[in-house]
Amino acid sequence: MELAHRTVLVVGGTSGIGRELARRFAATGSTVAVAGRNADALAELAAEGFSTFEADVTDDASVTAVRDAVLALHPDLDTVITMSGVMLLEDLRDPAHFEAARTTVDTNLLGTIRVVDAFTPHLVGRGAGTFITVTSGIAFLPFPPMPTYAASKAAVHAYSEALRVQLAGTGVGVVELVPPAVATAGQEQVNPHALPLDGFATEVMGLLAQEPTPDEILVEKVLMHRWAERDGTYDGLVAQRAQALSMLPGRQGTGQ
Repeated sequence: MELAHRTVLVVGGTSGIGRELARRFAATGSTVAVAGRNADALAELAAEGFSTFEADVTDDASVTAVRDAVLALHPDLDTVITMSGVMLLEDLRDPAHFEAARTTVDTNLLGTIRVVDAFTPHLVGRGAGTFITVTSGIAFLPFPPMPTYAASKAAVHAYSEALRVQLAGTGVGVVELVPPAVATAGQEQVNPHALPLDGFATEVMGLLAQEPTPDEILVEKVLMHRWAERDGTYDGLVAQRAQALSMLPGRQGTGQ
């Protein structure tokens, strides 16, 4: 994947991994637009020279409006990165968790689908381009305190696989970015093993630049998640991660 001289839209790029990737693509000489919900962050990015757009991936009309605005300003758009996502704790013993599950699916899975649907006709019409979807190591090795997050990311993985097959022959590629825990959005406070953002982004850009670009962008730290079932470590790792259920309200000190 040629990283320079592209025209890139990062949806959900106002913080964390998305914001860093926007900066990395811009540093290669690409034109980068960022869409998201955080108005203050969008203003900061605009001051850095990015074109910015307010977007809510849970709202059909918002996604459509962003598509129209982006393509009016950047008719040569060739790369769309779908970064929007939420990570919410859920106690499945409490039916009140359902609202968190609904929000997670609507943002992580349906939000991805809305963005992909909005830009597919444009990319297919130009005969070339790339979607970069974003899943997680948790898609392949669940984190029990965040069950719907894991399910939504596993669903985005499956959707990305199907999208890649359906778009074969159109000139539009589908690349799945699979991050491990990265030291952003507070991850570094709860996980001392979270990968520093700078190092993660450097590794990602190097993998994207490979020829051919891998279907899955797997940094070294996420391989234990991605291949846990193949390597026979899945059950033990899930049991180990189950200890984190103590993070849930009402579970502290119970060991369950």
